[in-house]
Amino acid sequence: MPPSFLSFVYSLGTSALMLLGESPGQEGVSVPQSLSHAQEIIDVLTILETKTKGNLTQEEETLLQEMLYTLRIKYVDKASSSKS
Repeated sequence: MPPSFLSFVYSLGTSALMLLGESPGQEGVSVPQSLSHAQEIIDVLTILETKTKGNLTQEEETLLQEMLYTLRIKYVDKASSSKS
């Protein structure tokens, strides 16, 4: 069964959360925090949001918007706390 758009967005979002130090890696494996790599994933999701506007189901659009909102908030929080 091919991956769905939902699983693709969820996978990218989960990867970004791990890079932000917000989610443990698979089987408790530690993932080093990397704000720059997390930002790259956020940028990719933003491009997807722009390029797919009007072509997504309500469920896909909601997941993408909520994932981006969560990632952006967590990114800003981590970036501002790392500068302190």
